[in-house]
This record gives sequence, C-alpha cells and structure tokens, in this order.
Amino acid sequence: TQQDVYRIRYNVYCQEFKYEPAECFPHREESDDFDQQSLHCLITHKPSRTPAGCVRLVSPTSQRNELPFEKYCSDSLDQAFIGQLELDRHTVCEVSRLAVDGAFRRRAGEGAPRYRDMAGLGYTKQERRAVALLSVACVLSATATTALTTRTNVFAMMEPSLPKLLQRFGLYFQRAGRDMDYHGWRAPYFISCEWVLESMRADLRELYEAIFDKLKQDFPVDYRHFPKFI
Repeated sequence: TQQDVYRIRYNVYCQEFKYEPAECFPHREESDDFDQQSLHCLITHKPSRTPAGCVRLVSPTSQRNELPFEKYCSDSLDQAFIGQLELDRHTVCEVSRLAVDGAFRRRAGEGAPRYRDMAGLGYTKQERRAVALLSVACVLSATATTALTTRTNVFAMMEPSLPKLLQRFGLYFQRAGRDMDYHGWRAPYFISCEWVLESMRADLRELYEAIFDKLKQDFPVDYRHFPKFI
C-alpha cells in the first residue's frame, strides 16, 4: 500500500539517517507535499510480504510548477547544462525518495549486510546476494514509469555512490550541477529514458522488461490524477 511506501521512507529518512525530524511524523509515515503529484512504486519481498524498497516519480502539474530539486536545490544546478538540453516541460520529471529498507542492504559504515535481520525473515543465501539489486530495481521501476508516462527526461538528486553503482549496470547519469548538503551530500543528475534503454547491460534488460510488463498491467488508466500507487 502507499502507507508501506511512507513507512519505508520514515524508517530510512527519519530513523536511520535523520534527514527528516521523526517528531514531525507521529504516525511513522514520512510524506511531503510533492507526494500529491507523484507516482509511487513499491518493491515487496513476496515470500515474507515484507516491503523492501520504494521510489517515486514527481511530475510538474503546470509549466510553472517546481519539482523538488528546483525548489530546494536551485543554487546547485548548472543552468547552462540544463539550458542546452532544451527540454519540453511536459517530458520532464524527477525521481526521488528512493529508499531501501535497512534489513535489505548494508548499513552505512559497516562491511557486511544486515544478514542477521535478513536471516530472521527466512531469506536464503541467494536472496541475500540479490539485495544488491534492490536499488537498481528501484531505478528500473522508475525508468519503466517514465516510459509509461512519456516523462522521459529525468532529474534526480543522488549521493555520489549511487551513480557509480548504476554505471556498473550500464546506466550513465550526467551530472547537472554541484554537490550540496541536501539529505546528505548529493548532486543533481540527468538521464533520459532513451539513454537508459540504449546503454543498459544485456543481462539487466530481462529484469527491466519484467518490471515494465508488471507495471504496465497495474498502471492507472489516467495516471495524471495524482497521487497514484503501483
């Protein structure tokens, strides 16, 4: 459910990394005003039915409507680079609030995944190895969503480690500005859906196509009526 998305975000953004004050969310569900103009994706571990990761795609509701990175990170943007892209506003979106629950990934500063937590949920060794793909699966879910909405020009504020991880899978984001302290040190990046599909590693395409087909089945008939959960 959409509440599961908000709970993952609360666990990651409020409790674990302290990016947002937990006391502002007494129901333990992190949300903001941009959720009302977003499509939300949730990844769930089927055997345990445990919500594992989430991501959202934020679309501007009008030509003048700002996206989160424009509202909060404008000083970090390379306006010359963005101007050269000559983007149609109707094709632009922002991917944000990507979060993978701590039980499914490495803790910051630790050398090993939280296998104790995962073992308690009955995960196999093969499943534990697969958790490294969760962030990538979130990005692929967002990519499929951009294709389905034709919002194919994508911005994201990302930690430096994530673009490096994604490069290993053939996903090459272009830096669109300088680092700034925004939920930790992040920088704006840009990529188009076309670039992703052209450069994606062959062994990742099967996963992408499975995600795309699943989202296409569940996709809201009129996705422009936000918020939506898929």
